[in-house]
This record gives sequence, structure tokens and C-alpha cells, in this order.
Amino acid sequence: MRIEEFQKKFGIIGKSKEIRDLVDITMQVAQSDISVLITGESGVGKEIFARAIHNYSKRANKELVSVNCGAIPEGLLESELFGHKKGSFTGSVDDRKGYFEIADGGTLFLDEIAEMPLMTQVKLLRVLETQEFMRIGGETVTKVDVRIIAATNKDLQKEVDSKIFRHDLYFRLKAVTLNIPPLRNRRSDIILLASNFLKNYSQTNNIPEPTITKAGAEILINYNWPGNIRELKNVVETAAALSRTSILDTESFTPLLTPSPSDDEFRNLPVHINRPMESLDREMIYRALIEIKKDLMDLKEFAAKNQSDNGSLTGTQNVNEVTPLDKMEKHAIQNALIFTKHNKRKTAKLLGISERTLYRKLKDYGLD
Repeated sequence: MRIEEFQKKFGIIGKSKEIRDLVDITMQVAQSDISVLITGESGVGKEIFARAIHNYSKRANKELVSVNCGAIPEGLLESELFGHKKGSFTGSVDDRKGYFEIADGGTLFLDEIAEMPLMTQVKLLRVLETQEFMRIGGETVTKVDVRIIAATNKDLQKEVDSKIFRHDLYFRLKAVTLNIPPLRNRRSDIILLASNFLKNYSQTNNIPEPTITKAGAEILINYNWPGNIRELKNVVETAAALSRTSILDTESFTPLLTPSPSDDEFRNLPVHINRPMESLDREMIYRALIEIKKDLMDLKEFAAKNQSDNGSLTGTQNVNEVTPLDKMEKHAIQNALIFTKHNKRKTAKLLGISERTLYRKLKDYGLD
């Protein structure tokens, strides 16, 4: 099969050298059972490559099971992966298969592998080495034949150096590594992707397919796309939905790419969306500096508000008025959710906790 045919069959869009080289490697490794580690920023399309590897392999007629390790609470991940026996822990009212058993004979895609707890990493490594495991609360060993594809948007070597990720599991997973480049590093693919998204959008909504003007295309090509392909898809679909015609021009995209009107600092930056390529690095630095400043101001405002809402524990305050810690924590989480407009990733960052911890606390406080 030629590279072009492979891309068309498995939905990998792009004509850049970076993408064609990745597709070439993907076609080679797909036919084996070797573990594959897919790296890249959030939104670059790591799962698309994982599906292509599975669907082009000898396991294509079996299950491809996708697991987001960062979205499952820490206490439940082990049960989700390996299954459990009835009565093995509170709430386990039935025997349950884990993802390894479900994926037997097929492929298990572990997305956000860097978020996996260390104890679970130990058990995963054993399964990779022995192809066997025990359910939680079980007494018998279950053998499976599963291929592992893992993905992360983090630098696993740095995670290993920080003792957050096991070095032996890292070396076991990265037998073959596919690094998906960010969209800003393959600008020749942007219009191709945008056109494909518009085509699918028009077919789904039964409307004429919108056309992007030359000026509109320049806006898209010159934008830095911090959210990568996912952001591009949202932008072009939103532009199509809001357009009164089937022509998407500069005015269709500019409001969706520039900072919000309340962000005065950004409006005063000496940069312009139609800028030469060599100014991209300068803009990134400007944006990074302002983001840091804005984050510090937001944190100060949040701390001051939280203190005024909950009262100081010093001075003349009556001890009977002390707010319990759990209520303070719940209140802080609620404020952070409102402040970030319920963006879980930003909320966790603002509170200084991991996303997994945030999900657990949301469940504990009935905020999920």
C-alpha cells in the first residue's frame, strides 16, 4: 500500500514531509506486535495514529480499547485495567473484566500514560513482561495477548528524571517512538485539514460546503495554533456555523483567534495576525510573558477573594466561627471552577493539584 492510500484509508491528513515520514514508520511498525509510544502536544492527533497502527495490523479484527489514564480517578484505574472480583472492595457488587481482558487478542491504547500512578505502573510493567495478571481480589492468573500503544503530551524522560515515571516501564514502552509535530511546525497541512473539516461539517449539517478565501487562508496559516488540530477544527466549524454566506474570509476567523476583548494587554502587543514567519518566535515570547503576568494577578485576586470569603484565622475572630477545612476546600474548588468557566485542567493548575486529584475531590464533594 502506498503512503497516500494509507492516509486516505485511515484518515491521516497532511502532505508535509513530517507527516509522510511518520506514516511511513507507522506502516512498518503496524505489522509487528512491538510496543509504540506516541508523543506530541495535546490536540495533534495521537489517537488517529494509534487507530491506524491497530487497523493496519494483524489484530485489526479484534478490539482496540482506548483508555485515558488521566481521566480515571487514581483509586479506580487499577480496577479498570485489570478487573476485580465481587466483594474485593466497597462497591464491587459483581465480577468485572478489565480493559486488558476486553482487549485480549487486540490492542490497548493507553492515552496520557504519564498520569498513571507509580503503583499501577509496576503492575503494568509486569503484564507487559509476562502477559499475565490477576484481577483485584482474585486468586487465579489470567493470561492475555495484548499489544500496547501508549501516548503522552509530556516529556517522559523528564518524568523519569523527576522520579514520577518508572525508567524500566519507559524503556519498555518506547521500543518505537512516534513524535507527532505540532500544527505550527507543518503549516502546509493547515488548509488541507481545514478543508476536510469543512467538508465533513457541511455533509453532517446538509449545507453547502463553505469556501475559504485567500485572505482567510493566510489568517489560518499564520496563526500559531496552541490547541493544534483540535483547535483548528473548532475554529473552522464555528466560523461555518456563524457565517451568513458560504464564503469564509478574514472576518470569519479573526474574532475566533484573537484574545478576548477584556484582555487589554494583548491588544497593545506590537504583533499582528498577518505577520511574517520570522516574527513567530517573538510573538510566542510576548504571549508567554503576559500569560505569566496574568496568572500571577489571577492567583493574587483568587487568594484575596478566598480570604475575604472565609475570614482570617488570626486577630479577634471567634473560634466558633472557624470554617471547617473541607468546607473551605469545597468553596475554593467552586470558586476556581467558576473562575475558569469549569475548565478542569485550568482549575487543577490554579489550585495547585493534579487533574486526577481534582476529579476525586469533585466526586467527594458532589460537584462532578
